[in-house]
Amino acid sequence: MSVPLTLDDQLDLLLPITALLPLTAVLLVSQNNPYQTLVLRGILGSVATLLYALLGAPDVAITEALVGTLLSTTLYAVALRSSMALRLEDRRSQPDPAAEARLIQWLGPLHLRLRLIEEPSTTKDSHGWLEDGGDLVLRRGAVLERLRESPGHASWLEAGGALRLDPGVQA
Repeated sequence: MSVPLTLDDQLDLLLPITALLPLTAVLLVSQNNPYQTLVLRGILGSVATLLYALLGAPDVAITEALVGTLLSTTLYAVALRSSMALRLEDRRSQPDPAAEARLIQWLGPLHLRLRLIEEPSTTKDSHGWLEDGGDLVLRRGAVLERLRESPGHASWLEAGGALRLDPGVQA
């Protein structure tokens, strides 16, 4: 059985590994891209697991690996996948691949995916709808403001599109 590392005799090995924890944590909280935070969360948990194992706490290391890294990263990935989509009803008379491509390009820097819903919904489970001529009508003011502030808004307007809030929604 191997002897756990101690701060007295193995400081040259433990110090760089320990320094990775705050470095990874700072990188984690400073990211804008949610998918990069997902990867960094996995790295942070793996470094913590390694450190616990080296310091002779295999039970804590296994718990961190299973719950802190594997489970939390998986749940975060599922949450990201389900929430990072802009759901729009397709109310156009005929499809316009060029408009869809512009919209996808516009949403890309915001880390959003476009999900077009073919059948209009009466339950208002979508963020808005896309009309003929590139008119984008949104049901939520916060989404409207975020899209207006993004760099793709100007190119959407230049291509003849419009962005407005649903008249039935209070701003």
